[in-house]
Order: sequence, then structure tokens, then C-alpha cells
Amino acid sequence: MGTSGIAPASGRPEIRPRPAPGRPRSAQREGGFTLIEVIVAFVMLALVLSVSFEVFTGGLRRAGDLVDYSRALTLAQSRLAAAGTEEQIKEGETQGDSDDGRYHWTMAVRRSDEGAPDPTQTNNNPYQLFHVEVRVDWHDADTHARTIGMSTLVIGSRT
Repeated sequence: MGTSGIAPASGRPEIRPRPAPGRPRSAQREGGFTLIEVIVAFVMLALVLSVSFEVFTGGLRRAGDLVDYSRALTLAQSRLAAAGTEEQIKEGETQGDSDDGRYHWTMAVRRSDEGAPDPTQTNNNPYQLFHVEVRVDWHDADTHARTIGMSTLVIGSRT
């Protein structure tokens, strides 16, 4: 039987589980963690926290990039909308910067051959189609050069 010869105060012998095979009776495991287990737990915690931090900062970086992209898109759309409405449209290239100086835009206007009548026929139409292309350049937080471009067709005066 697995009893020790010492009787507790109740007068009955104390019953303990048998030790593992190959282990002496006197070697009993204390409750708690070993130093190796604690070190492994801390290493695993450090790995999980570092991966979580990397995912979080990557998400913040992408959110910042999306804000920059949406501002550049808004600037390009506003330049396209202004073509032919704020002043008479004419061929050529214009450039400028945004109010904060982070974005540089270039607008190129040229006559379009799309939908042009047959050159052998006389054309009395006072209007001409123009191809308007806007390009916006900026640098992101990592100083990488970024560009977005948009284009449209605009009706303008032939003269």
C-alpha cells in the first residue's frame, strides 16, 4: 500500500499517490513552475506582443497612406472639374501646388480626335473635344514618391 508510516492527528494512516516509476519515493514534485517554464512563457509572450505591435503599426501606416491617397484624389478631381468651367479651356500644360505644399499637380490639355468628323466634310461645329489629364505627385510618410492620374474629355470652344 502507498502509506507512510506516520499517522496524522486523526489516528488514521495518510494515503498518498504512488510516485512515478523510476523516481525515488522521496523525490516529490513541488507545486509551481520551473524556471524554464517561466522563461518559455515570457518568450512566447514577447513574440505575440511583437507580432501584434507590428500588425497594429502596419495598419496605422496604411491608414495614413489612404488619407494621403484620398487627398490626392480629391485634388485631381477638383482640377478636372475646374477645367473649362473656371476659365476657357485651351491647349497646354499648367502646374501648381496644394495649399499645404505636399501635393504637386500637373494638368495637360490637348485637342482630341475622338468623335471628329470626316476631314473631307466641312465642319461648322463651333465646339471641340479636349482631352484633359491631371497628375498629382506627393511623398508618403516613408518618403516614397507617389502619383495618381485621372483624365476626362471636355467640350470647349474651337477658337
